[in-house]
Amino acid sequence: MSDVIKNPCDAGVIQGRPAIRTTPAEAGPWVLAATILGSSMVFINGSTVNVALPALQMALASTVVDIQWVVNAYTLFLASLILLGGSLGDHLGRRRIFMIGVAIFAAASLWCGLAPTVNMLIVARAVQGIGGALLTPGSLAIISATFAEEERGRTIGLWAGFSALTSALGPLLGGWLIDTFSWRWIFFLHLPLAAIVLVISWWRVPESRDEQTSAGIDWWGAVLATLGLGGITYGLIESSTRGLAHPFVLTALIAGVTLLALLVVVEARAEAPLIPPGLFRSRTFSGANALTLLLYTALGGILFFLPLNLVQVQGYSATAAGAALLPTILLLSLLSSWSGGLMNRVGARLPLIVGPAVAAAGFFLFSLPGIGGSYWTTFFPATAVLGLGMAISVAPLTATVMSAVPAHYAGTASGINNAAARVANLLAVALLGIVMLQTFSHHLNEQVAALSLPAEAQAMIIRQRADLANLQPPASLNSEQVAAVEQVVAEAFVAGFRFVAYLTAGLALFSAVIAWFTIEAGVIGEADQAQIQEFR
Repeated sequence: MSDVIKNPCDAGVIQGRPAIRTTPAEAGPWVLAATILGSSMVFINGSTVNVALPALQMALASTVVDIQWVVNAYTLFLASLILLGGSLGDHLGRRRIFMIGVAIFAAASLWCGLAPTVNMLIVARAVQGIGGALLTPGSLAIISATFAEEERGRTIGLWAGFSALTSALGPLLGGWLIDTFSWRWIFFLHLPLAAIVLVISWWRVPESRDEQTSAGIDWWGAVLATLGLGGITYGLIESSTRGLAHPFVLTALIAGVTLLALLVVVEARAEAPLIPPGLFRSRTFSGANALTLLLYTALGGILFFLPLNLVQVQGYSATAAGAALLPTILLLSLLSSWSGGLMNRVGARLPLIVGPAVAAAGFFLFSLPGIGGSYWTTFFPATAVLGLGMAISVAPLTATVMSAVPAHYAGTASGINNAAARVANLLAVALLGIVMLQTFSHHLNEQVAALSLPAEAQAMIIRQRADLANLQPPASLNSEQVAAVEQVVAEAFVAGFRFVAYLTAGLALFSAVIAWFTIEAGVIGEADQAQIQEFR
């Protein structure tokens, strides 16, 4: 067992709670149960919210920019504060911070479910992101602190597989809740899970922390990361409707870039930086995080626009749209343990080249369907191939990141890698949102002009371009004109979706190239270890 764990009998004495007589061997199953269920809350949240986007857009009369913020308000705080979450866990106790994160996440989920307006929902989603930032790095850090290094690859594989398995029914159940009751129930779904996680964590999970540090917490790093990413996110999302030359957009982008540049300077001089520069002296660690950024940007882009395509263009119900994602989730669930064990036999390099390359093929397959057709010949091949590629990639990638640094940096490494994944989602929704809207608008303008509609009706249609496929034909049109407009809107959306699919395939393929050049056959070498320790 990792030497960062304190005596398990002493670990129970927190804020006057009686000591738990739990041996490390007895703690293992409870640790897995708590971390798997806790992580599943985050996984379920991502998948069900994406499925709910069409219903949200309609119920709250929202534009595509509004629903981008519903996703990115959560992701922004998750991405920027997840580094702080890992650091707080290392300093103050990983179980303690994990439990606080679960409690905040549950309370914010209740707030999301009760939100009366889209603006209130966006605020509640931001608070939910804060909870996720404390919860997410803690789950992997607790596992790394509990299990010995030789067990870690397979254990993380089990964590990835079972976490995905518990959330496999998330999109399907979420879709059913949306169709049967309301989109609000996808947030209420987290409340019983959170209660179970808190009970298990309180009574059976041992505490651990980094005993080798006496430095403080890098609050300035957290503030700069949040404001810098927030500025860039605001600028990118608003540029899709305001234009890059708009003063608000330019100011936000310049401020965001400046603050992130300042973050680099602050981190290089901080006594206990959120992002220790020495960790990136490991080529494997740097390469794995670059791979994460590219691969998850691709994944985030497809998963944001796919439910909109399925529901608003293809005519799927929310339940059917959720079920459409099951091949990806099930393959990830069933094969993650195997791929974690595969890394122990052949090393990380081969799976991290092959996995993203297979995922790239899956992303490309999303570009082939048009409008209509059987699911089994349109979207099933893409979801299945993507699931296979991600299953090969996820467990080796996670284990590589966690094993490429000294054990006492477990929470920090987890936070950095999770931040890379969440920043990737921010970029996906913001940047690929620009691509989608511009492509959609271009095709819409051309095809609407060819319909010979009244000028007033054409102008009304063009003004709604930010609604994408939720665009409503003017009430003044007859039934034939309405059908023609609906067809044009659907074709314009498919054109944008295809362009997004091409870009995501390219990003995934590039991530495989990065793995080829940066991931060593072994996870971490003595030279990397010495350089990291020397920098520290």
